[in-house]
Amino acid sequence: MKLLATATALCFGLVCSGALANEPTEKDAIAMAERGAALMKAKGKAEMMKKINAKDPDFVQGELYVDMRDIKTGIVLAHPYNPSIVGKDLTDVPDANGKKYRREIIELAAAKGKGWVDYQYKNPTSGKIEPKTTYILRVDDVVLEAGIYKK
Repeated sequence: MKLLATATALCFGLVCSGALANEPTEKDAIAMAERGAALMKAKGKAEMMKKINAKDPDFVQGELYVDMRDIKTGIVLAHPYNPSIVGKDLTDVPDANGKKYRREIIELAAAKGKGWVDYQYKNPTSGKIEPKTTYILRVDDVVLEAGIYKK
């Protein structure tokens, strides 16, 4: 009986941790951006843009995804869920709380090359505006952005 209780507890623990593992973490966002940087260094910016726009599973996993912005102009170069913003400069368009987070992303990328920016954004899986934190990573003249929604 003790063995059964232990086995049941272990299975329950695995099921619960499995459910939590579905939520992307900050480490997942960093890893995804770094995968993008490695791909760009190996195959170039155009190849990375193709992979983002094609929703390649290495760079698009539900609500965790990479998008790309030109660091000089602020123009969105690739976005897997919102192709209507590609080619547009939305640098000074604020989020739902009035924060010009895209300008903050560009300034942080230019100054430090990487870091985190918090803002409000539409979650592609829920369709709702939610708090988000995004890891930004400068690669040459672009910024790769991979964010997670705060639950």
